[in-house]
Amino acid sequence: MTASVLFILFALLLILGAPIAICLGVSSVAAMLVQGAGRPIVTIMSGLPQLFAAATSKFVLLAIPFFILAGNIMEKAQISKKLIRLAEACVGHTKGGLAIVCVIVSCFFAAISGSGPATVAALGLVMIPGMIRSGYSPAFSAALMGCAGAIGVIIPPSITFVVYGSIADTSIGDLFKAGVVPGLIMGAALIIAALLVGRKTELKSLPKASWCERWEAFKDAFWGLLMPVIILGGIYGGIFTPTEAAAVAVVYGLIVGLFLYKTIKIKDLYALIIDSASTTATVMFITASASLFAYVLTRARLDVAISSGLINLSGGSTFVFFLIVNVILLIAGCFLDSTSALYIFTPLFVPVAQALGIDTIHLGVVMIVNLAIGLFTPPVGVNLYVACGVAKVDLKQISRSVIPLLIAAILVLLLITYIPSLSTIV
Repeated sequence: MTASVLFILFALLLILGAPIAICLGVSSVAAMLVQGAGRPIVTIMSGLPQLFAAATSKFVLLAIPFFILAGNIMEKAQISKKLIRLAEACVGHTKGGLAIVCVIVSCFFAAISGSGPATVAALGLVMIPGMIRSGYSPAFSAALMGCAGAIGVIIPPSITFVVYGSIADTSIGDLFKAGVVPGLIMGAALIIAALLVGRKTELKSLPKASWCERWEAFKDAFWGLLMPVIILGGIYGGIFTPTEAAAVAVVYGLIVGLFLYKTIKIKDLYALIIDSASTTATVMFITASASLFAYVLTRARLDVAISSGLINLSGGSTFVFFLIVNVILLIAGCFLDSTSALYIFTPLFVPVAQALGIDTIHLGVVMIVNLAIGLFTPPVGVNLYVACGVAKVDLKQISRSVIPLLIAAILVLLLITYIPSLSTIV
C-alpha cells in the first residue's frame, strides 16, 4: 500500500507539472501517513525536521553553494567572453570552427561553473548567434549549445559528483578525477557529430588569427584558465578537500573579478550572493525532499526489494546490470533533475554494484553521464529549454536537431559503461 501511494502520487503530480521537490515531498508525506495509519499525525511527522537537517547539513554539501557562487562570480567577471575569444583565435578559422569553439569553451566553463544550465545560459548568448552566422541552423545551434552545456555536470568540479559522493559515501576527489576523461570524450564526440552535420551545409569560417592575436587572447583569458587548474590541482595534490576547493574558488574569483579584470564592483557582490543563495536554496529544497523520498523507500524496505529484484534480473551479470541502469536512468533523466534522480536511485544501485564487485566510482560516473544526457533529452531536458529561450526556437525544432548529438552521446555512454578503465585513467 505504501509503495502504491508513493509512486502513484509522485507520477500523478509529475504529470500535472508540479515542481519536482513538491512531487517528491508530497508523495513521501502521503506514504508516511498511510504507513503510520492509526497513529497521531504529530507523531508521524515529528522526525521530519531532524531528517531534513541530516540531509542538508553534511559537510561535503557545503561545496555546492561555494561552487555556485564561484561560477556566478566568474561569469560576472566575463571570463566566458575571454574563453570564447581564445577558442575562436585557435580554431575559429576551420570549417565548423564555431561548433568546435562552442564545445571547447563549454568544457573549460564546465570546470568553472559545474552546472549544465548555467553553462548554456552563460555561453549561449554569444555562441548561438555566432553559429547561426556561420551557417548552422538556429535549431541545431541551440541543440549543440544545450548538449555541450551538459558537459558541465561531468567535468569536475561538478555539483552532481558532490551529491553522489555524499549519498554513496565515496571520495569526491576520486569522483572528480574519474570525470575528466569521460567529459573530454563526450566533448570530442559532440565535435565530431557537429562537423558531420556541418558537411551538409555551406559554413562560413572566421579569418585566421595570427600567432600574435592568439597570444593576446591567451594572455587575456589566462586568469580564467588558471581557476580550474588551481581547483583541480589543489584537490588532486591533496592540498585541500573539494569543499575547501570550492571556498578557494570563490576567493580566487573575487580577486580576478575585482582586481585583475576589474569587471566586478563592490556593489555587484550583494546581487551575486542573493542569486547564488536562491539557486542553492532550490538545490537544497530538492535535496531535502529527495532524501525524504529515499527515507520512505528505506522504511518500507522497498530499497531491499528493488535491489534484490535487480540482482535477480541481471542474473549476476555486470553487463546486464549496467544495461538496466542505463535504460532506467536515460528514461528517468527525461523527467527528473540530477539531484532528485541521484537520491532516488543511488541507494538502490550502490548495494547491487557492491554485490557484483563493481567499483562505486565507476558506477557514479556512469550514473552522472546518464543524467547529463537527460539534460538535453526531450521532452523536458532543462538545457534544451534554456537554449530554446536564447535561440528563440521552439522545442519541436530543437528536438529534431538534437537527434545526431543524442546518438553520439549514447555511444559515449556505452563506451564509458563497458570500459571501466576510462574512469580510472587520471
